[in-house]
Amino acid sequence: MFWASYLLAALAIILAWPAPIALSRASWPARAPFTAMVLWQSIALAGGLSMIGAMLVWGLEPLGDNLISASAGFIRILLDDGSAQTLGVVHVFAISAATLLFGHLVFTLALTFVRIRRQRRRHRDMLTLLSSPAANQPATLVINHPAPVAYCLPGGARSVTVMSDGLMDLLTQAELEAVLTHENAHLHQRHHLLLWAFAAWRSALPWLPTSQLAQHAVSELIEMLADDEALRHVDETTLVRAIAIVGSGALPSSRDALDDPLADAGRRAPEPAIADVSGGAADVQSIAHRVRRLLTPLPPLSRLQQGLALSSAGMLLVVPPVLLVAPELLG
Repeated sequence: MFWASYLLAALAIILAWPAPIALSRASWPARAPFTAMVLWQSIALAGGLSMIGAMLVWGLEPLGDNLISASAGFIRILLDDGSAQTLGVVHVFAISAATLLFGHLVFTLALTFVRIRRQRRRHRDMLTLLSSPAANQPATLVINHPAPVAYCLPGGARSVTVMSDGLMDLLTQAELEAVLTHENAHLHQRHHLLLWAFAAWRSALPWLPTSQLAQHAVSELIEMLADDEALRHVDETTLVRAIAIVGSGALPSSRDALDDPLADAGRRAPEPAIADVSGGAADVQSIAHRVRRLLTPLPPLSRLQQGLALSSAGMLLVVPPVLLVAPELLG
């Protein structure tokens, strides 16, 4: 248990700083956005588990050889069936810190979910007043505004894609199909759930620079995944033109004119891009990356390379539980 706590602490440090920075600077995620997305999720989950586990295991170390037996001993102490003298003040502090961190993460996740639902409900009420159904486009609403804007609003069976009539005037039929396919991909692939999780991570740990880095990277990756889905229906040139047109309206100067409380909330830390899925990564740098990826496509990762990345993601999820439950396996 003693060495397991130090190994978990080392893993937590690696996953909190060098690993996310290295992944965000790598060029290969653009060649395999789905694989990179899985790896980002593994880093976040394993990092949180390692942070909590390191403190918990270190605090419970005097009570047993592994987490299960030590937890049983701690429960006996709570029930007055065991002696609390085996735990020092530092051990009690470590257990308390682990419990508080776990509660903080869970509470922030739930609070972010509640905020998202409230914001989306308010947004949907506004759309009821300010929009009209698009002709020949199911689950699509049109708002009267000259700025070229398109985004999707998740809501289960009530999910909709929203576009401005200014955008529709600028797009050809093929470009319109590209935009609709892109936004529908966000909804069908449940990208809003990923944004929710990483927005909660950033809210819970705003002092951790990599939480913001991870959220930005994930927002960009889901745009790439939606672009790949759109490429199944239109050619690269059409999609690039559509991205450029929509991107010009998603910049802050144009979005401010919409007086959209969700768009404004999306620009405020700690919960950016939680309601407007497609607008989450609509900054100049992200748009440039997406356009460059389409105009100068790189070969996709080989199966071996993808397998190594996915295996690494799987190992990240396996190692912390092994260190928590069975540290005696390390000798």
